[in-house]
Amino acid sequence: MSALEASRLEQRLAALPPTFTTGQARRSGLSPRDMATLAAAAEIDELSYGVYRRATAPETAHLDLLAVCTRAPRAVVCGESALALHELIDDIPAAVHIAVPRGTHRPVIAYPPVVVTQYSAETFALGIERFEAAQNEWIPLYSAARSVVDAMRHRKQIGESLALSALGRYLRTSGRPGVGELQRIARELGALSVIRPAVEAVLA
Repeated sequence: MSALEASRLEQRLAALPPTFTTGQARRSGLSPRDMATLAAAAEIDELSYGVYRRATAPETAHLDLLAVCTRAPRAVVCGESALALHELIDDIPAAVHIAVPRGTHRPVIAYPPVVVTQYSAETFALGIERFEAAQNEWIPLYSAARSVVDAMRHRKQIGESLALSALGRYLRTSGRPGVGELQRIARELGALSVIRPAVEAVLA
């Protein structure tokens, strides 16, 4: 590869975000052959099918989250993944847990491992926040309160002990304002009858 060609590829690669898709690369003027050249030169790494990251991008422990959220930009990190990011559980999820509105397309991602949940479209946006997975790279996830309420709603699927552990840690760290937010979210989701006795039991 000539110096001129290398300079061309470097300039076009620099115009892309740290984590990008083949579609973005194509629009930036990088052909499949260019991508293969960059990969062979270790200038980019493939995180998932059609998702790449520049080798010079800031280091992060959340490559799987970035890969999944780049492939499924309308999804929101939920469940065990959200609980772990909020440091409400010690477990390291074996898969990335994401939610999409019920009735919409379910992302099919072979790698990284993904668990897809469908939530009601009416309350899907409730409690969405942003998490900085890498420097200046943000992904959507549910708030701590929403994540705890969801864990209690789906405790049979994720495990009663894990859900109660997350609830207990949330209550210990959030204080009285956290209880109010938990009840507000639970009311919106029609889960107040589940949350209220659990909170009373933990605080007793």
